[in-house]
Amino acid sequence: MDLFTSDHDDDAPLAWRMRPRRLDDYVGQQALVGPDKPLRRMAESGLIRSMILWGPPGTGKTTLAEILAAESGAHLEHLSAVMAGVKEIRAAVERAQARQAQGATTLLFLDEIHRLNKSQQDALLPHVESGLLTLIGATTENPSFEVNSALLSRARVHVLTSLSEEELLEVLQRALSDPERGLGTRHIRPEDGVLGVLARAAAGDARRALGLLESACDFTDATPEGSETLGRDALEAALGHQTSAFDKQGDHFYDLLSAIHKSVRSSRPDAALLYMARFIQGGGDPLDIIRRLAAIASEDVGNADPRALPLVMSAWDAYLRLGDHEGQRAIAQAAIHLAVAPKSNAIDRAWHQAKAFVAGQPQLEVPSYLRNAPTKLMESLGHGQGYRYAHHEPNGYPAGSSHDCWPESTAHERFYRPTEFGQEKRYAQLMAWREQLDAEADDT
Repeated sequence: MDLFTSDHDDDAPLAWRMRPRRLDDYVGQQALVGPDKPLRRMAESGLIRSMILWGPPGTGKTTLAEILAAESGAHLEHLSAVMAGVKEIRAAVERAQARQAQGATTLLFLDEIHRLNKSQQDALLPHVESGLLTLIGATTENPSFEVNSALLSRARVHVLTSLSEEELLEVLQRALSDPERGLGTRHIRPEDGVLGVLARAAAGDARRALGLLESACDFTDATPEGSETLGRDALEAALGHQTSAFDKQGDHFYDLLSAIHKSVRSSRPDAALLYMARFIQGGGDPLDIIRRLAAIASEDVGNADPRALPLVMSAWDAYLRLGDHEGQRAIAQAAIHLAVAPKSNAIDRAWHQAKAFVAGQPQLEVPSYLRNAPTKLMESLGHGQGYRYAHHEPNGYPAGSSHDCWPESTAHERFYRPTEFGQEKRYAQLMAWREQLDAEADDT
């Protein structure tokens, strides 16, 4: 099979025509295809191992599989986990067996491998294990979550990254200068900065960058010398009102939420607003942000600013009452407050320690003086006896270790340790004062 037959089809999209044929023409992913790097060494040795290529759209996963097949002399079977069922997999296996009988090897490129179901996997696994098929899976999703462990154990994961602006500029410049597969015969001259705008709009996706270039070149201006000028006025026609939408169940969705959370935790309000705007612009639900902010209010701000959680809940309520446009500002207000507020994870640490402690104390019992006594029988058993009502005590505090409310015969553990930040500094002072009252009560 000639993998590049369609590259000379003038009617094919520019992105298809410009697909590289050799590793030397491949742009990006130098950690994988650069000199003496893993995939380069595989191609040069002709021995391809099963692998999963994980990366965003437009980073060259399919092209890389085709190049590896071509440079190793193997035949490439191309299937999609969505479109191909068990029947198609078995047919590919039969073709591979026929080639093996003739001394040829087969690479199976399985697109969207994260969607592989159990029956497809059962049909595929034995032949990957036997070496009849060398698997090259492609996915935009984290394979550690989405790909079955049986396949993961038989394939090495290689991570592909979004192309940098410089790499995308190289892709665009090649397309403009290539007279055979690109636009070189048109002698298109871009105005300063135009290719940079297209590269940034492509957001790391080479396929998208070439698509934008092709659209923009429909609006070039002819020059008297017979060339064409690609001006800034063509950008609006090419970019239009494109949105930067993302899969709401994909990695980018969670990466943006993570960036919002970590920016707030790092006390960087501008960065938090940046990622929030990107999230919403991409089609994310603002309520997903406010849910995350509610978690941050306890996890990362806590009692350093006790106003944080009520403010977030008020912003949540305001969003639901005001609607999306006006409500987004309430969410932004909450995010800024959390980012600027003093930080403490004392509550989060205390809660984790308390849960861990209780998990190791299966026989833990409530002291009798803290137990409820709604009946005469329970009262006769001593439930509630010795309980000291705090509001009747000096300073509103039942001082002394005899009323520490801790389970009897269990060593006391300190879970909550307030920091010196914000309101927690005052909490620390109050706790220290009460510890002093305890010591004085125990000495009397």
